Amino acid sequence: MKTRKIFSIILTFLFQLFPVFLFSQNFVLDWDRNLNLKRVKENEINRPVPVFSFLLNGEKKNSSDFLPDEKSWNLDGQISLRIDSIQNGQDNWTAVFTFSNISEDTLEVENFIPFGGLEDQVYITVKGDHRLSRSHLFRPGYDPVNVILPDNAWELGYSSFEVGNQGFAGLMRRKYWDGAQRRRFETILPPNSNVSYRMYVDSFTGGWQEGLKQVFQKRFLYDLDDFDYSMYQREDLQWIRKSYAMHLMMAWDTDFYDREGERFTIFDFQQRNKEWFGGDDVIGIWPTWPTLGLDQRNQWDLFRDLPGGLEQLASISDSLNRLGTKFFISYNPWDESTRLEGHLEGMTALIKATKADGVVLDTKGSSSHEIQQAADLAKPGVVMYSEGMAVPKDMPGIVSGRVHNALYYPPLLNLNKLIKPDFAIFRVAELAYDRIRREYATSFFNGYGTELNIFRPGRPEWMEEDYRFFGKTLRILRENHSNFISFGYTPLIPTLSDGVFVNKWPSEKKIIYTIFSLKPEGFLGNLFEVEKPASDWHYVDLWNHEEVQVLESGEKHLIPVDLEAFHQKWLGTNNEGAVGSIAYFPKLLEVGLEQNKLSIKASKGNEIRVWAGVPEYGKSYLSLKSGLHSVDIQEKFGRYEGKIVVQLFESEELIDEQVIEMEYGIPRLISSPEKTPRYDKAPKGMVKIPSGSFEMKVSQGDQFIPYPTSGYPRTISMDGFYMDRYPVTNQEFKEFLRATRYQPVDKNRFLAHWVQGQIPEGMEQHPVVNVSLEDAQAYAKWAGKRLPSEAEWQYGASSGDGRDWPWDQNLKVKKRFEFVTNTLTVEHLDGLGEEFCNIGNGIPEAVGSHPKGKNPWGLEDLVGSVWQMTSDIYDNGTNQMVILKGGSYFKPSSSWWYVQGGPRETHYRQMLLRVSPGFERNETVGFRCVADY
Repeated sequence: MKTRKIFSIILTFLFQLFPVFLFSQNFVLDWDRNLNLKRVKENEINRPVPVFSFLLNGEKKNSSDFLPDEKSWNLDGQISLRIDSIQNGQDNWTAVFTFSNISEDTLEVENFIPFGGLEDQVYITVKGDHRLSRSHLFRPGYDPVNVILPDNAWELGYSSFEVGNQGFAGLMRRKYWDGAQRRRFETILPPNSNVSYRMYVDSFTGGWQEGLKQVFQKRFLYDLDDFDYSMYQREDLQWIRKSYAMHLMMAWDTDFYDREGERFTIFDFQQRNKEWFGGDDVIGIWPTWPTLGLDQRNQWDLFRDLPGGLEQLASISDSLNRLGTKFFISYNPWDESTRLEGHLEGMTALIKATKADGVVLDTKGSSSHEIQQAADLAKPGVVMYSEGMAVPKDMPGIVSGRVHNALYYPPLLNLNKLIKPDFAIFRVAELAYDRIRREYATSFFNGYGTELNIFRPGRPEWMEEDYRFFGKTLRILRENHSNFISFGYTPLIPTLSDGVFVNKWPSEKKIIYTIFSLKPEGFLGNLFEVEKPASDWHYVDLWNHEEVQVLESGEKHLIPVDLEAFHQKWLGTNNEGAVGSIAYFPKLLEVGLEQNKLSIKASKGNEIRVWAGVPEYGKSYLSLKSGLHSVDIQEKFGRYEGKIVVQLFESEELIDEQVIEMEYGIPRLISSPEKTPRYDKAPKGMVKIPSGSFEMKVSQGDQFIPYPTSGYPRTISMDGFYMDRYPVTNQEFKEFLRATRYQPVDKNRFLAHWVQGQIPEGMEQHPVVNVSLEDAQAYAKWAGKRLPSEAEWQYGASSGDGRDWPWDQNLKVKKRFEFVTNTLTVEHLDGLGEEFCNIGNGIPEAVGSHPKGKNPWGLEDLVGSVWQMTSDIYDNGTNQMVILKGGSYFKPSSSWWYVQGGPRETHYRQMLLRVSPGFERNETVGFRCVADY
């Protein structure tokens, strides 16, 4: 019996010192006598890892600094530690650590961190002495990141570490105190007082973010055992999740009501906002504080006494709803001393009368079943919006709330978003203090909305510029909404550069990355690693609207980013920082650009949006249904060069984006061939050109003003047509003038080679010249014809086989360049050259003068006669030009700077730069026509 009693005493003592692992079948947490971890679950700890650490009067202490006594541990005669209330479940462990002041001095304790907050751990604790914002997340190899924690958990300590492939996350929360003075971050312990922290340990698999998710998202910081999801499952309340822009204004704001004009200005306000940032999702009106209590009227009375009364407010609500905006009223629970009226009954009546869509709960961080029920009695879908951010235990009863601007310079990372990603968070920002671009940037980075609280008067001159920046962030948030409520959200993925932060928002259909930079010089380079992209997926920069080229470095795949610079003077202010966003999309769009023709194909989604330039609120776009489309850029967007952004949507959700770059200064075809009446047989003077295909190659002279060369050579399929055997003559043009009495608007140089309006004797059969494109088109229309496209002219001239010269290829013409005199000399074998064409002797000739120069299809005077206009008009954003073919009888020879005339190959083109019809009329430029069959 004596032996058994001694064994029982020893066992009791051991259990008090090492209570966790003895006889446990569940989660094992084992430490030695010095409170260093020995084992977690089945994993042995082979290095010193304290069970916890904390600050005592500003000095860091580890659990291993305590010395064991009979039933507890003792630290230098100042603090005693007792560990009890141990619970070890299948996957987690918890115990209460009670710290008692056994000294005669008043002590200050803070920064309790599980596992010691070692350098190789990820942990959360307090840093600095800010009144409200001290919590920081520490990561190995990076500077600490300031974070927002729930309002009831500012003092929490968190840490995680890995053993092998297993991760362990620990949390310490202040739970009980006796005689102690509890402050936000620290606890003051007078003699004989104590404070208790409960420590929780969970296991996880994956990166350190999975440990955060385990503790914050799955355990709700251990604030509640079960989460009632019924509020979040209500479809009528889910609209608030898609809301990202809110204005709260007082009823005496001139943007709500113009007193002098006696008119509501709220619609002007919203239309302006639509132009700047896409408009508000919510507008809330506040007619109570700071005037409530001036007389006996209660908060509901003040709404009733607004201009037009409650009926007018209902009309405003209806009108805002038609603009896509919800209407909020306010509730002041502290209104107890004015005219008595039941709060819940008053709320129901006011919501019903005003048709309000939501209620701002002044001074409250939570709602209640009674408040929501009062709203539900009025109408479905009324959202409660708390002034403060709901803590985890209150989240089941409310679906939206604020990040209060009492934290004026908001921490970079809001861990409340991790707790419940589908809880609608809005960061409160005010315009009246200073520039606040950082407010919009951090809201965007954290994937939630912004409440512009404009209670305080003042509308600064930079407001529009910053609102437009806000709009850029809102567009990404709104168009990728499903990602920003994803429970797969992963904060602070590893980056290759500290000071640039990346959050990852995955969903089944795409991945979105939000980026925030604190580098005033900007950032350009590889930033973060991704898995090898699938062949049918791609990365797109949504901020700059550019295709992202993934860099392979060994086995790594790195994403480069381009982030804007900002002035160094803004560092540390609410205007610092720059943002970016990268998306990983499936390739659902097929987009190509040829000249001005944009081809688009999409078999999924229900809308295609085409933008000339980057998408921006207040800017129009071309909307198309999914399918196959050809878009003429010149026709739809006018003279434009730059980015063409093509987006694919499923409802309002962006599911793919492709970006085409229209290079600057490149000529693009802006004309399209017209059709003529169809002829059964060749009209007089025309030759039938059969259908077929040919390889079209092009050549040209000086490229100071570029020619359209992209995509050549290429094979082109041609429909058949008729083509004039000869260029149009002076006599034919005179018949046109006699029949139509045509007079050009610009008469300068019109038929300048005629004498007093008559054809010079002997020139009746010479090609008509000194005509503009408009003149030629007028003639062709009268004749039932049209001008040929360049491809048609070249196809007909080369007899469909792409030959350089029109005539029989068995009769060769050799040309060579002689650079001694900088002139082009054409030599002809066997003295046949002048029989084929005018070789550039400067003397115009009648059509048909060189019958040996006809091609196998019977066309004559194709080269060396006159330059022949085509219907192809190009625009390079600065100049317009018409393509000429065939060369002419004139060939200047004293300098190579001249236009290279004389006979030119069928593939050679010359631009006719457009200024005015009079300027464009030349002695060497004529035309021939085609017609359709």
